[in-house]
Amino acid sequence: MELYLDSVDFKEVEESAQLGIIAGLTTTPTFMHRHGITDIDAAIVKLSKMVKVLQIEALGNTPAEILAEAERQLALGLDPKKTVFKIPVSNIGIAACKILRDKGYLVNVHLVYTLNQAYLAMEAGATYVCPLAGRMQDNGIDALTVFDQILEVVHKYNYSSKIMFSSVRHTEHVRNALELGVHTVTAPWSVIKKLNDNHLTAVGTSQFVEHTKLMTVRVREVASEHQATIASSKALIDALVTMTDSGLGAVTVTDESGNIKGIFTDGDLRRKIKDNGQNVLSSKMADFEYKSPLTINADALLYDAVKLFKEHQVDQIIVTEDNKPKGMIDIQDFVKMGLIG
Repeated sequence: MELYLDSVDFKEVEESAQLGIIAGLTTTPTFMHRHGITDIDAAIVKLSKMVKVLQIEALGNTPAEILAEAERQLALGLDPKKTVFKIPVSNIGIAACKILRDKGYLVNVHLVYTLNQAYLAMEAGATYVCPLAGRMQDNGIDALTVFDQILEVVHKYNYSSKIMFSSVRHTEHVRNALELGVHTVTAPWSVIKKLNDNHLTAVGTSQFVEHTKLMTVRVREVASEHQATIASSKALIDALVTMTDSGLGAVTVTDESGNIKGIFTDGDLRRKIKDNGQNVLSSKMADFEYKSPLTINADALLYDAVKLFKEHQVDQIIVTEDNKPKGMIDIQDFVKMGLIG
């Protein structure tokens, strides 16, 4: 099934072209008016250079006038093999369609609402026959049944006309077109770009991205750039300053040789103030006892870091290189990345 874009918005045409599957562009005078286009000929020429096939209106009060308008537009420099003239269905339109087709021009007979109209368009050799699904449904017409009837006639009598599903309002209409077996659907960009939307696909893609990070990204790539390290000989107030400057909720405490003694967190501070009062603020970092800290090598994978966070239920892990502190990772950073739920 061919997929056409229904628009005159140059930006939408450019964006949709990136899909690489848009077969052509359908336009209407209403779209032109809505977008404030006053030089319609210039817009048509510009659009013709942006798309594979351009469908444009050819209007007139007689078949001769419609033919003259079509040939006037071709004289602008349009390629007759890539230009389809849209003609509203009527006795005049059917006659004009036959004349244009006999000359080898491509024609879309549109504004079709009944099987009889579609039959006349097909008999006149219309390249496309274009019923309007959304407008039918707005007026209480069973659009899908009408399309089904038209397609049955196409197959029964071997007409060459392509049935175009138009007046598309939502993605379900595209699904309807596929199920019916129409040849072409023309839809606005707002609908086309939603055809890929699916919650389960989004979740699965997100999981693939997360799992790829776990198995390919090294800890050093996400560790804090700040060196939140304090010597045990320093005062607690110095540790608070270092913690604040780093933006982390913890500091790594080292001995005189730079070896890791432990980790001091903002939670430790609150607990010590609660137990010992404000006097604790005058303490040295060496005055406190430390548990053996949890560390991870900077070259380890994020997978290993997540495993440590989950197994030990901690908020921070010290990142080391050559057994020396090189930074710190915080569980909240991993939560933000979607690596830990």
